[in-house]
Amino acid sequence: MRRRLDEERWTEVAHGVFDRLQKALGDGPVKEVYTAHLGVGVKRVVAEEVVDYQTKLAELSNRLKLPYVEQGAHSNVPLLLLHGYAESWRSFELVLPYLPDSVRAIALTQRGHGDASRPPEGYRPHDFAADLAEFMDVLQLESAVIAGGSSGGFTARCFAVDYPERTLGLVLLGSPFTLQDKRGALELWESNISKLTDPVDPRFVREFQESSHVRPVPEAFLHTMVNESLKVPARVWRSTFKGILEDDSSEDLAKIKASTLIIWGDQDAVVPRSDQEKLTAGIEGSQLVVYPGVGHAAYWEEPGHVASDIVVFIKEHAW
Repeated sequence: MRRRLDEERWTEVAHGVFDRLQKALGDGPVKEVYTAHLGVGVKRVVAEEVVDYQTKLAELSNRLKLPYVEQGAHSNVPLLLLHGYAESWRSFELVLPYLPDSVRAIALTQRGHGDASRPPEGYRPHDFAADLAEFMDVLQLESAVIAGGSSGGFTARCFAVDYPERTLGLVLLGSPFTLQDKRGALELWESNISKLTDPVDPRFVREFQESSHVRPVPEAFLHTMVNESLKVPARVWRSTFKGILEDDSSEDLAKIKASTLIIWGDQDAVVPRSDQEKLTAGIEGSQLVVYPGVGHAAYWEEPGHVASDIVVFIKEHAW
């Protein structure tokens, strides 16, 4: 019964997104899709065809192995989806079904996270950006639209600064301007993150993930995200958080020349609107889209809306 209710709910949501995708793509082929959470992952339903997301591995020159999933024809515009702190590619499971085949969507897991390799160091945003460049080399991608969720936005914008010729466009989803002035982040570091040891407490992880949204998300999806976070060793929790706390890439925003879309939920308890306004002012020509009544992880709460806005952005700036 639970499975049937989930499928009916997501079918209804998909119909609500269908018109936006149809408008975004004009006469292009649009297929109705929906997400069915079955406790073991996400399936993409296109008409009567069910396609499981099969995880692949990309091995970089430094022997790091990064898991990823992809959909869409290889000849189409690449969209690279970067998850946030202590997550994995699965953070975009709710978004992927709403992206049409005209976009080559690739969601990857960054070093130290999920089932990726866990080297002893290299957890600053610029390190993740360098991995992304090598990842693109492995997949033979000359350039791509880069989308970063939450702290994944630090990596995305570092990539746009370090590799401007490879950045077709930039999408920031609930991404901070900086964490250096965030009392809550500093207190979280002092009271919890800096003291984490293995095994990381599941109760802490669940509370951490629940703080990302204000609207309900499917329980199976939240359970998945908690399990993905529990895969992350305590040292990676510490090193990655320290890296984003110390990140100063906000000083380089003027160097970003790629067209940029900034999406933010006005109920975000992590990142204030002032950060989004600073990002918009700092990145020339960027566009801020505000989602009313949505929290920090807009791509969890409004995956279809986020997908359709990204598709419109790609059509306008990357096709």
